[in-house]
Amino acid sequence: MIRRFGESPQPGRAYTRRPGAYVLLPRGGSLLLTWYDDGLNPELQLPGGGIDPGESPITALHREVFEETGWLIANPRRVGTFRRFAYMPEYDLWAEKICLIYRAHPVRPLGPPSESFHEALWMDAAVAVEALGNPGDRHFTRLHAMGL
Repeated sequence: MIRRFGESPQPGRAYTRRPGAYVLLPRGGSLLLTWYDDGLNPELQLPGGGIDPGESPITALHREVFEETGWLIANPRRVGTFRRFAYMPEYDLWAEKICLIYRAHPVRPLGPPSESFHEALWMDAAVAVEALGNPGDRHFTRLHAMGL
């Protein structure tokens, strides 16, 4: 059973399963994160996102991190999985998000994020534990901050 964080699924609502790969990118005591702000739903996030059909989770992770932060990463290692039920307004979709969580090394930036409404930022891991936008991200960041 995959641990669920956040809202329970609403009875009678159809959810589309949406797998995604997300990553903890530590350097010193800080994490490289993504600030998403479309003017409607601003949120601090772990970098990452949806896995396209036919794409491996690792390939998706590298692509999404680069799109959202402009950074290259190395040596991703999976540290856990969670699921959450959420409305995704950018897709007008009710989703069961299956979130594969990795830890990797940030290598270097190649430029600004190419994905609209995204900004890369460094934040102290202990502060990120409280600031991230969803409880699953906060859980895995807390485990990271505790050295687990």
